[in-house]
Order: sequence, then structure tokens, then C-alpha cells
Amino acid sequence: MADETAAVEAPAEAPAAEVPAKFKKLVEEVEQMTVLELNELVKVLEKKFGVSAQAVAVAGPAAGGAAADEKTEFNVELTSMGEQKIAVIKVVKEVLGLGLAEAKTMVEGAPVLMKADVKKEDAEAWKKKIEDAGGKVTLK
Repeated sequence: MADETAAVEAPAEAPAAEVPAKFKKLVEEVEQMTVLELNELVKVLEKKFGVSAQAVAVAGPAAGGAAADEKTEFNVELTSMGEQKIAVIKVVKEVLGLGLAEAKTMVEGAPVLMKADVKKEDAEAWKKKIEDAGGKVTLK
């Protein structure tokens, strides 16, 4: 597992991603954060500056327009936990393979991107499970 972590961290230290001196301390602090802490930081920055960290999809030229119509991967966004918070937490924990605390933090942080680039079949199955539990999901 340590080898996998090192392989993931190596590109961040590559010369192509040279960090200016004035941002070094900030980048070092961000590198030490967990995914949940980064998620919380993004939300704070979005509220503070009135911006969105959502990636903007730019449609390129499609061959005959068919490729644009047949989307095969979706971003799964939990838009609301609904009235059955515990049931939704259980489903999010199950489908994402998270720990209970991580799933709870994610659900309570709705709206939140659960996972990007999910196969259509999986995304629709997740949506159904979460909606059956009382939550609301948007596929983008």
C-alpha cells in the first residue's frame, strides 16, 4: 500500500508542478489534509467567494452529434439527505465503501459530489438506492 501511495504522490512533486515560494506553505498544508477536510475547505471557499468548484463540461465537436447524445459516465451528486438521514448514510457507506464517519460527513454536507465518472448502470443503481432510502440524487 505504501508503494501505491508513493506512486500517487510522486507526480505532485515533479518539476512540472513547481510551486511559487509564496504558496509553498499553503500547498504543504493542503497536502496534509484528508479528503473530507479538503471537501470541507472547498465548501467554505465556495461560500466565501460565491464560486463553484464544479468542473465545467465543454462540448467538443461530435461526429454526427451521436457521441453527445449517448453519455456513458456520470457524476453522482447527493443533492439532499431527505428525512431519513440514517438510511441514506447507510446506502452511501455501502455504495462508496466508506467508513461510517466519512459517509455521515458526506451526507450531512449535501449537496456534495459523491463520485465522478461513474458508469451509467452503476450511477442509476446508486440513484435508485439512495432515493429509495429517502435522499435525492442528481446525475450530471
